[in-house]
Amino acid sequence: MGCSTQHEPDLPAKPVKEVVLEDLKRPWSMAFLSEDEVLITEKDGHLLKVHLPTGSRTIIRGIPMDRADSVLTKPADATSLHYPRGIRAGLKTTFNEGLLDIVLDPAFQTNQRLFLSYVSEADSGTTTRVISATLESDSLTNMKTILLAAPHSDGSFHYGGALVFGKDATLYATVGDRLFSEANQPPLPIAQDLSDSRGMIYRFNADGSVPSDNPMLGPDARPGAFAYGIRNVQGIALHPESGDLWFSEHGTIQGDELNLLQAGANYGWPYQTTGRYRAPGFAPVVPDTVTLTPPKWYWQHTVAPTGLVFYTGDDFADWKNNLLVAGLSRGSLWRFRIEDNTIKSAEELFIDNRVRARNIAQSPGGVLYLLTDAPNGQVLRIRNSKTPTQSGSQLY
Repeated sequence: MGCSTQHEPDLPAKPVKEVVLEDLKRPWSMAFLSEDEVLITEKDGHLLKVHLPTGSRTIIRGIPMDRADSVLTKPADATSLHYPRGIRAGLKTTFNEGLLDIVLDPAFQTNQRLFLSYVSEADSGTTTRVISATLESDSLTNMKTILLAAPHSDGSFHYGGALVFGKDATLYATVGDRLFSEANQPPLPIAQDLSDSRGMIYRFNADGSVPSDNPMLGPDARPGAFAYGIRNVQGIALHPESGDLWFSEHGTIQGDELNLLQAGANYGWPYQTTGRYRAPGFAPVVPDTVTLTPPKWYWQHTVAPTGLVFYTGDDFADWKNNLLVAGLSRGSLWRFRIEDNTIKSAEELFIDNRVRARNIAQSPGGVLYLLTDAPNGQVLRIRNSKTPTQSGSQLY
């Protein structure tokens, strides 16, 4: 499955969506083991190993017992990791609980290590956890917690959970502020409180240690904290040439953003927003000592941006190094052209056939895949209509 087919360079690209896989329980992320084999996380289900050409799937065993999702009983082979007992097994998911992002260690071919973010549940509530694990005979072993965004709290939203490896093989992880309404903000807002694990972007070495060149954010800053002022980041991607990291950010009423990650930056939530607040009368006072980093782009309407990827394939010649952003709300897929860290153009794709898109991923060979957020979730291949379709594939 590749993208080497030649087509006329003088004609504009004509992207179409092709159904590759169906009957997934709200898929969230993909990590490619090869061009044909992929790991898929399901928010309301399992970690699956899928052979894309045939659709065959294997459930990966050993998912931690503290995972919060819609599974009515914890599987017998779930792994405890010595977490506190009394986990509230059996609670049905209400919004965003479950498995989130998955990435492979840059040295996966030799160490078989992967990194997984998910919603962790305890008696006091839920939060975001990031673990490393070894994939061994279709099971997760040798699990280690990289990040636990304490405290656990009520509310099934704004977990973040986006993961990416940087150019220097350090791991970046995002955690949302966990609040739906600004009315519940403490006097020092959560995402502005460096002693609180929530509302931040973190950077770790692959072994879970903190890189020596991480920014010094203060004596009370959480270990690994790299940037803060975050509401809910569900997508982060590495530029293939510059090595810069870009991330999407969920606003409230409008206010969805694209940002360029900078060490030590404060992205402003909830002191600044390009949208409106949910809580009537909420008007936070910005301290004089605070410097806020503005977004590189924001939408005038709600998009609910999720996963994103820089395109490096060959099927769409004019898209080289463009940023593709999936969205849950209006506008399922966007294409941005970036020059010198400035967004020069934006194109909304598939405006006549929108879907709730949870993530956009690219295979090692440059094939694009879109994950739909639905009880019967799909993996859609995005291809140029000038290239031959696969036999038996459904186009729309």
